[in-house]
Amino acid sequence: MLKFIPRDIIHRTARETGVDVKARTYSVLSHLGTMLFVQLAHALSLNDVCDWLRLKARAIAAFGLTPPSRNNLSNSNKVRDAKFAELVFWRTLAHLQHHDRSFGRQRPGGHAGRSLLHRFKVRIHAVDSTVIELVANCMNWAKHRRRKAAAKMHLRLGLNGFLPTFAIVDTAGEHDNKRAREVCAGLEEGEVVVFDKAYVDFGHLHDLDLRGVQWVTRAKDNFRCRALRNLPVKAGGNVVKDQVVQLTGDKFKHLKGWTLRRVEAWVEVDGALRLMVFITNNTAWSPGSVCDLYRARWDIEVFFKQVKQTLKLGDFASLRSPLRGSLRLAVSLRSALGHSANAIRWQVWTALLLHVLLRYAAHIGQWGHSFTRLFAVVRAAMWERLDLTGLLRSYGTAGGSFTLLGAAHAAWLPGFEPAGTAPHGTASA
Repeated sequence: MLKFIPRDIIHRTARETGVDVKARTYSVLSHLGTMLFVQLAHALSLNDVCDWLRLKARAIAAFGLTPPSRNNLSNSNKVRDAKFAELVFWRTLAHLQHHDRSFGRQRPGGHAGRSLLHRFKVRIHAVDSTVIELVANCMNWAKHRRRKAAAKMHLRLGLNGFLPTFAIVDTAGEHDNKRAREVCAGLEEGEVVVFDKAYVDFGHLHDLDLRGVQWVTRAKDNFRCRALRNLPVKAGGNVVKDQVVQLTGDKFKHLKGWTLRRVEAWVEVDGALRLMVFITNNTAWSPGSVCDLYRARWDIEVFFKQVKQTLKLGDFASLRSPLRGSLRLAVSLRSALGHSANAIRWQVWTALLLHVLLRYAAHIGQWGHSFTRLFAVVRAAMWERLDLTGLLRSYGTAGGSFTLLGAAHAAWLPGFEPAGTAPHGTASA
């Protein structure tokens, strides 16, 4: 998997960010390889990582890696700019997409919900954020609540290929709509973006409309508008209302004349129907297409689940002990590798990098199973001398040609065969 990352990208990025200046005894390549190993192996602590790699020193030497000491790894996460890991992630993703044009242009095999988007011929993005809870040691820079610390990742995910197109890793103190303009800055005319109501900022939505970007979101509970006209709705369907509306209130005087579309429909959530209100700037789609686009937004939650649960990126959190309500710090896998903002960013960006490498391995290996099983297979074979592509392909449909030969006695229950049909060596009924 390390061979998927061109060495030129690593060395060039190291020079640009200056992380190679003090990398005499512990190279940048070794640092990056160690952090990827941490994610893939689910290593528990600094001791776990360093001892494990020291025992495997001969194996990793083939890739130009050296095992770190506890001090080297901890200090590198603290002082080496995490911008290096961020740039390596984006440049590696761009390289893999350039090397294989089909990677990232089609959804992974067996991915649920892909039929919802087949009729849209443009790029569709989902925007959302996820909170990464941290241990109390991070309280000095990542205070989120009175007794909690957290970081937040704002992500724009390409739904057509299920790969990130933009990401921000920062503290969790800022509301989502404050980052909406930054996350959506790279969208081009004709593309579609879907986001939750936490990102609703009508000034920003108006700017997207002027840029030719189409969007779908949910209306907040305090959404106030005036209906200009009602569009036809199929009787007996799940769509209740389909209207062209205009914002009301002094707050939106500067947006006078701007019209939106409001779709009210019954949507199935967890097996029960719920009445939801969607707003969009597109008047050509059918009401069902508006609902389907918003349903496709759930894919970004699937992506967060893969990164946070499968790669264990969510193990920074502190836990509250059930005994006497005392606060017990969870000495977890990632928090033990550093508590600074820079160390947390290193771990987040290398987790995203590993996710892309696994996805690319699955792409070239024609993997048709879940991401969780992919991770388990690669992790189990980590120290085996196996071809990764061949390993993944071996989990597909069995090769070869098989013929089922019929026999007369096989059509009857044992003991009930008609006379003369019993196989050799058995008694006839």
